[in-house]
Amino acid sequence: MSTDISGDTGGQAPQATIVLVHGAWADASNWSGVIDRLLGDGFTVRAIPNPLRSLPGDAASVRAFLETLSGPVVLVGHSYGGAVITNAATGLPNVKALVYVNAFALDEGETALEAAGADSDLSNPDPAQVFDFVPAGPPTPATDLYLKKPTVFTSFATGLDDDEKAKVYATQRPGAFGGLADKSGTPAWKTIPSWYLIGTGDKIIPPGVQRAMAERAGSDVTEFDEGHLGLISDPKTTTQVIEQAARS
Repeated sequence: MSTDISGDTGGQAPQATIVLVHGAWADASNWSGVIDRLLGDGFTVRAIPNPLRSLPGDAASVRAFLETLSGPVVLVGHSYGGAVITNAATGLPNVKALVYVNAFALDEGETALEAAGADSDLSNPDPAQVFDFVPAGPPTPATDLYLKKPTVFTSFATGLDDDEKAKVYATQRPGAFGGLADKSGTPAWKTIPSWYLIGTGDKIIPPGVQRAMAERAGSDVTEFDEGHLGLISDPKTTTQVIEQAARS
């Protein structure tokens, strides 16, 4: 299902709080361009830290924050942040809409690494070609995974210029291996309406994988010609989809 993504709010003051949840190898600053536009349109915005330690723990952290808010919430997740919001919002009555931006809308029992599929540039018979392990050695659930520089430049940050890619590489926050390999719980999208923004150039979560997850969730779908970090390279379209969900 596709909808118009004009920025017209119909003259009504925005009522929902927009909560933005970043993914792995990122932080809340990835939302900067989106935040500027949402604030300019009068929305209350909170871009909160995602601990990136374990899926249950990360979801519990986001859920605890959501429970402090009054009024309706539009909950937005990018990449692994999609898996987090899928678990954090389940059963919360104040979350009125979910928005997935190049994100994992997992079903119960799925993991992010498995869902990415064989066509993802994260899928490699030798993970040491994709990730740096901290501490070094075979990964455990607590091992921090950093993206190697070639992975950032050729896969993760496509659509950005070389200076921007270098900043992404330099400032990345590691995701614990356990979080990416943890099984998801009961998905919030089964009871909460969802919107899905698919990057057709995404090499981390391939667009075919995203379309399948969006269809399964019954999401309102928009596509844009961007890579995995489309929220940075095209914050305008990203904002428009979020505002669609808020106006609903």
